[in-house]
Amino acid sequence: MTEKRITRPGVELRLTIFAAAFLASSAGAGPAEHARTLVQEIIPAPLPAAVSNNAVASVKVGRRHYVVSFNGLAKGKTHADALASTYVYDSRSKSWSEAGPVPGGAGRLASVAASANGRVYVFGGYTVDEDGSEASSPWTHMFDPRKRVFEERAPIPVPVDDAVAVTFDDRYVYLVSGWHDLGNVNLVQRYDTRKDAWVQATPIPGPPVFGHAGGIVGNTIVYCDGVTIESFADRPREFVAAPDCFLGIIDDQDGRRIDWRSVDYHPGLPRYRMAAAGVPAVNGVLFIGGSENAYNYNGIGYNGQPSEPAQGALLFDIDTQGWQVLEFEGDATMDHRGLVPFKGQWLTVGGMTTDQRVTDRVASYQLD
Repeated sequence: MTEKRITRPGVELRLTIFAAAFLASSAGAGPAEHARTLVQEIIPAPLPAAVSNNAVASVKVGRRHYVVSFNGLAKGKTHADALASTYVYDSRSKSWSEAGPVPGGAGRLASVAASANGRVYVFGGYTVDEDGSEASSPWTHMFDPRKRVFEERAPIPVPVDDAVAVTFDDRYVYLVSGWHDLGNVNLVQRYDTRKDAWVQATPIPGPPVFGHAGGIVGNTIVYCDGVTIESFADRPREFVAAPDCFLGIIDDQDGRRIDWRSVDYHPGLPRYRMAAAGVPAVNGVLFIGGSENAYNYNGIGYNGQPSEPAQGALLFDIDTQGWQVLEFEGDATMDHRGLVPFKGQWLTVGGMTTDQRVTDRVASYQLD
């Protein structure tokens, strides 16, 4: 995996107070009924420490809402700065606190998190050794945000990092594609949080990718972009942006079966590591930011150029299968592992700002 060394570029987002959305007119962008507005603000309670590349999820337990951040990268941005930290935001206290570290004995990058039935689960990720070698982790842990304790669960059958994680029926978590040690996998691995058991679901139809982004509404998954591998007979393989979007409908009778299909590609260039989440109120999936330049975990691109956040956000309408492009001004961030739903809003938690600076900033976004 040393050969890959693409530490998953992050989610870029323009952190402006106001975002004007306009209807996409580019090729491949279907019609939408009306333009929408994305409103953003910086939450007063920042993370306890600056962290990027962290797995994030939210969960409601009783009347309290929690946001949890796992693992990630500290501001030093070296292999020694991979974290196993756990930070918990409690809506009652309106503040963050630090819980015990994520078990496993090592800090991890590019893990993913999802919630189900009042608990939060953290999956996979990869470790980085001093010599630069990387290894995908099989770990699955359940976290109770009230008791602040972890429980080890069944490991991922094929360990992955930089996958997309979505929750279906408040019970099943699907890990879509991702990187495994030496290459991408086309697998969709389904975890049953009640039975603590894994099965393989219908694989993705497109090229295996890592660093893609996606979300779910009801039984419909949508994911886009990421990076795929292109091999050559006379030179080393290359990592290439994947300009593809796919929609998958989970079978109501057999959740292992997914009807995958290609959908129109979003306007603009492929983006690596957008933050994304389903938006049930509009039956769509919101994609925020991304980077057009793949980079290692220190934020420096493999082309030797520093990577910066791309601008803008996208909304895919499941009903019409059309795109809207949401544009706004402000300070962008990147290097996120998810877009977190929280009390009718969506959050980016930490990440990198311009000049590859790791931040403790938490920003909220609301679609009007």
